[in-house]
Amino acid sequence: MNRQVLASLRIQGRVINALLFREIITRYGRSNIGLLWLVAEPMLFTIGIATLWYAVKLHTVSAIPIISFALTGYSSVLIWRNSVNRSLNAISINISLLYHKNVRAIDIFCSRAILEIVGGTCSFFILSVVLFVTGHIDYPSDLSILVTGWLLLCWFAWALSLTIGALSEVSDTLERIWHVITYLMFPLSGAVFMVDWLPTPAQHAVYWLPMVHGVEMVRHGFFGDKVITHEDPLYFIVVNLILTILYSDKLIGFAL
Repeated sequence: MNRQVLASLRIQGRVINALLFREIITRYGRSNIGLLWLVAEPMLFTIGIATLWYAVKLHTVSAIPIISFALTGYSSVLIWRNSVNRSLNAISINISLLYHKNVRAIDIFCSRAILEIVGGTCSFFILSVVLFVTGHIDYPSDLSILVTGWLLLCWFAWALSLTIGALSEVSDTLERIWHVITYLMFPLSGAVFMVDWLPTPAQHAVYWLPMVHGVEMVRHGFFGDKVITHEDPLYFIVVNLILTILYSDKLIGFAL
């Protein structure tokens, strides 16, 4: 039985790897800077926001370094937002791939989510290193908390992309609704505020949003005792588990 499981995992790994390369070639081709756009796009967005905030002198109204604040906030949001956006109607677009014996719906979702997660993670890492070397940000206070928070955000992005991606195949309306939800969730996701800044009733409300806990953990790792953070890693893990189990491969196949 174990050998069968390992053999199945190896096959699925090869399928996802092939789908990743197919997605890269289809999306970026071989012209211009090609694959580098996967990292450059989130980097440019984050740099633009950080520059804008610094230009309007938001760094003068708070003791928190505004560039680090923008880096941790917007990079965290881009991970789950881009992953889910790429999963919308992914099966309808790539329906012909399912005629191959070893390709399943979950493989298509996984390949797209992994690509966005890798791009967002590389963007965050490269920007952090460059900004640290140039003296624009300080070295993170606690790398273990930072990495844990980031990994939980990546897990959340993958699990949410599975759920929303499968639901988008069931309902054509979800794609349009999801874009509206994304715009509404953006200011509530923790990217533009610290939970501690909010009044108590508002804090209790945003606690229900799982991505807020991830952003708070990342900022805890970045700033340490300089800021007061409110995160519950256990709650974040439970939500991720629910999302992962909710649309397992069999349920996705049933929904489609």
